[in-house]
Amino acid sequence: MAVKKSELYSLLWDACNKLRGGVEPSRYKDYVLVLLFFKYVSDRYKGQRFAEFTVNEGASFDDLIAAKGKPDVGERVDVILQKFLEDNKLAGALPEVSFNNPDELGSGKELVDKVSGIIAIFQNPAIDFKSNRASGDDIIGDAYEYFMMKFAQESGKSKGQFYTPSEVSRIIARLIGISNIKQETDKKWMLHDPAAGSGSLLIRAADEAPTDDNGDSIVTIFGQEKYPDTAGLAKMNFILHNKGTGEIKSGNTLANPQYTDDFGGLRKFDFIVMNPPFSDKDWTDGIKPSEDKYKRFDGYGIPPEKNGDYAWFLHVLKALESNGKAGIILPHGVLFRGNSEETIRKAVLEKRYIKGIVGLPANLFYGTGIPASIIIIDKENADKREGIFIIDASDGFRKDGNKNRLREQDIEKIVQTFIHQEKVEGYSRFITYKEILEENEGNLNVPRYIQKTDDTLPQNIASHLMGGIPEVDINALERLWKISPELRQEIFTCVDEEHNVYNLTIKPDEIESIISEDENIKIEKENECGDLFKTWKSSVKDSLLNINSDTNPKELIRSLGIEILRDFESAKLLDNYDVYDFLLNYWNEKMQDDVYVIKVSGYEAGREIEYVYAQKKAKDENGEEIKVDDTSKMKSFEGALISRDIIEREYFETELMALNELIEKSAVLESELDEMREEESGDEGLLVNALNEKGDGIPKANLNKQIKELESKKTSEVIDDITKLIELFDAGSTSEMEKIVKVNSELKIYELRNKNGSFGKAKLRNALKEAKDNAIMPETYADEYDALLSYQAKLTEKEEVDKAIKEAQKVLDDLVLAKYGELSVDEIKHLLFDEKWMARLESDITDAIDQVLNNLASRVVLIAKRYEQTLSEIEQKTAQSKAKVKSALERMGYTW
Repeated sequence: MAVKKSELYSLLWDACNKLRGGVEPSRYKDYVLVLLFFKYVSDRYKGQRFAEFTVNEGASFDDLIAAKGKPDVGERVDVILQKFLEDNKLAGALPEVSFNNPDELGSGKELVDKVSGIIAIFQNPAIDFKSNRASGDDIIGDAYEYFMMKFAQESGKSKGQFYTPSEVSRIIARLIGISNIKQETDKKWMLHDPAAGSGSLLIRAADEAPTDDNGDSIVTIFGQEKYPDTAGLAKMNFILHNKGTGEIKSGNTLANPQYTDDFGGLRKFDFIVMNPPFSDKDWTDGIKPSEDKYKRFDGYGIPPEKNGDYAWFLHVLKALESNGKAGIILPHGVLFRGNSEETIRKAVLEKRYIKGIVGLPANLFYGTGIPASIIIIDKENADKREGIFIIDASDGFRKDGNKNRLREQDIEKIVQTFIHQEKVEGYSRFITYKEILEENEGNLNVPRYIQKTDDTLPQNIASHLMGGIPEVDINALERLWKISPELRQEIFTCVDEEHNVYNLTIKPDEIESIISEDENIKIEKENECGDLFKTWKSSVKDSLLNINSDTNPKELIRSLGIEILRDFESAKLLDNYDVYDFLLNYWNEKMQDDVYVIKVSGYEAGREIEYVYAQKKAKDENGEEIKVDDTSKMKSFEGALISRDIIEREYFETELMALNELIEKSAVLESELDEMREEESGDEGLLVNALNEKGDGIPKANLNKQIKELESKKTSEVIDDITKLIELFDAGSTSEMEKIVKVNSELKIYELRNKNGSFGKAKLRNALKEAKDNAIMPETYADEYDALLSYQAKLTEKEEVDKAIKEAQKVLDDLVLAKYGELSVDEIKHLLFDEKWMARLESDITDAIDQVLNNLASRVVLIAKRYEQTLSEIEQKTAQSKAKVKSALERMGYTW
């Protein structure tokens, strides 16, 4: 079974937890990612000849396992890792960590336990990367990216700047046009990032490039990163994303660029992506701008001494080929700041290198909360460019803790709008260079060109004074009236045509039902839940039912997403980008894992089951006591691909219904028991003497003990006589026993004698029990006794139902387990496609439409109620209330 993203994420954080207490949080990534990298490479390449990496004896993850628990485990791990790095000429290329560092990991047993514990986490079978050899390993690389993001979140301003949010990276990668290049015999396409950080921007851009016949990207990647440890992270990132040939160099790009040509100038690249330090105050360190030997500022001017945004920008321009393209992330201020920056900006605009600008939401980036922009540069045919396409995407995001994050729909909307140059009111438009330079003096501030649409309703003073609903408020619900024009007339009627004032024709509490029952609304809902969804479902069915080892999951979800945008374009209730978001969220949550599993193991993986076992104690290879699965005691199970509830619903509906009825009955009985206990658990309650110490439950032992105690209080002449008979029997006084039996005729109904006519001890005891059962409880205890017996009877009934549940569950479990093994590939495909993937998406769409209709109904009610009372009516009611209060106070003796 291929590694699952969710399991890998969880295990990475488990490894972090092992480091807490000594290692600084900023160092977690170095230890954990080095081990992730080593485990991945070791699993993937050990024992393979002519592989990309050499994994020799004494330098594999198996050797780390052998070192676990040893007193010198830290030293052994360092030796193993160092040998691996030297064998692969990676010494010094990765972050420097020592697993024998007492300052961070403690000493003695503490160090042994920490290091051994981390190794044990990566030893987990759930992250055996051997099974990912054929999958493209995107999940491994994406897990690395996820971990880097989490680290950036926790590190805050000081350490988060090395990481570009993956959502922004994905946008830039698609906007620079790298996907449009073609493989050419005499052309070597080159992609560069001068401020590479952990390499995510480079990787995302390279992922968009076409591949050759061997499946390798046709672009070569080159990065430069100031800090050596971060450069090491980038190198690992390249390898985990199958881009191990990518080059990363360390050094200050502005002062000492590592990529130069044979003539001492900057090497030229076809594509550049970059997220430099915002407003870099130290950009002049090591450089005298007026004497820059690379001539980056010639013809533009020198950026401000304490703000290096344009220094980075001009470096990119200089390093781009004559037809090169770039995507740069810079703070919004570069678009409108004055002085020397204005001079530079105007010079750049005169050359018409800027193709597009995307204004992003504030608080997206780790290390700063200021808003940023993506600036797209394209030198190709720049002299013929007539303007710049601008997008204001500042409102499209979701909250994620104390940061904002772009949603999947925000990413795709930016990309599709930019690619197709669509004008969207309040969102995007094309601005000519004439408008920019002549009318706005080179100011590129996005809000200057795109005015946001305001969907808030202004207060209408006339309606507040005179009453009635202004037409402008009603028109604000145009989305609803376009679906059902008749609905408008059904809800509102015009009472003043001169001033366009309306009144409600129905009661406010009838609005929601009127809208939901409207025939046009029903038709549109059915269209979006049914017809449009079925169209998309039919169009993607073949793709999802024919996944194989050659399937590219990222290309697959891209095609599914584009198709759903197209098919829901005509939707009137839902925005097609909202529907796209449902698909991508589910892909990230679950569907992606499923596709990778099928890619590696085929649809037959649908037969696989994951078991949860009880734990038992055992000894590890070092004699240490550990807990392992006790495979003889299964606690639960779940399908690896297809959940058991799907199997139950599809094949065992009768058994499932019967089980659910029992479960429901048990829940009802539990509720009735709780109700009985709560009603009778006060100080005078009839069940108070059976309660536990906390007073919130009645243990069965307490219940039986209290019943038995009350039963001991039952008395009768028959009980007394039988008790006397037992005493006499023990004393051997048979004659006295006969006298008692002769006197008390009631004793005749009890069986006291054996077959030979003699008294029997067992007979007497049974008779005593029967007599007590027949005896009447003293009135003082009768109510409590009855309450206890009622509770006991209800509890017994529940216990019998619970027993039946266990038996029914066991039968159903056995049926389900057997069915997994019998599933055909066609059945698996049906269950995955129809009952899992499509069922979830259809449910999301249906729920969203219901929410939209609820929101629209609420908006209508709001419009109806905001002018429900005129100002004079409110003043009149206020005066009446004031008079009533004053009168009441006067009656109480207050005077003014």
